[in-house]
Amino acid sequence: MTEFIYPESWVEDQTVFYRAVRKAELERSLDPPPLRKSSRQRENVNEPIVAFGPPGTSGELNVSVIVSKVPLDFSIESFGGPKEVGEAVLRTVIASSRRPNVKGSLIESNLREDPSTNVRYYGLEFKVESPTFQRHNVAVCCARSGKLFTLNAQSPESTWPSVKADFYTIAGSFRLTS
Repeated sequence: MTEFIYPESWVEDQTVFYRAVRKAELERSLDPPPLRKSSRQRENVNEPIVAFGPPGTSGELNVSVIVSKVPLDFSIESFGGPKEVGEAVLRTVIASSRRPNVKGSLIESNLREDPSTNVRYYGLEFKVESPTFQRHNVAVCCARSGKLFTLNAQSPESTWPSVKADFYTIAGSFRLTS
């Protein structure tokens, strides 16, 4: 699936962990599925499959991975180069916030290729701001076999200077393993 490194003092987000456990149990269950979905079940929502952050914090500082289904012929390259991919991702992030006055700015974008697996990793650094928050993000996106993989490390802007080096290391270590 994926692998990446993160600070050794960080812990796995328990909400994300237990959600993944419940999903796996439902997929393996021999019981028939419910006839109708409960009001709490949402369709087509891409949630993190894993997330890590410092223990005892609110989740504002974390790294997570989201895996989204896309058409088998989906190609990130169809958006253009790293800058165009970054702008497309930023538009999606802002649109998904569903809050007024959310703005984003792309700071940097790059492309890293792994010739052994034929995977292209698009690295992005961007800010997302509103009247109530300011976040700094480092993300990596890649696609393979009908799945879009997105690693996102986010930090409040106030803590960005202290985590900047860690975030670049996290992003640089992200790769698909299978």
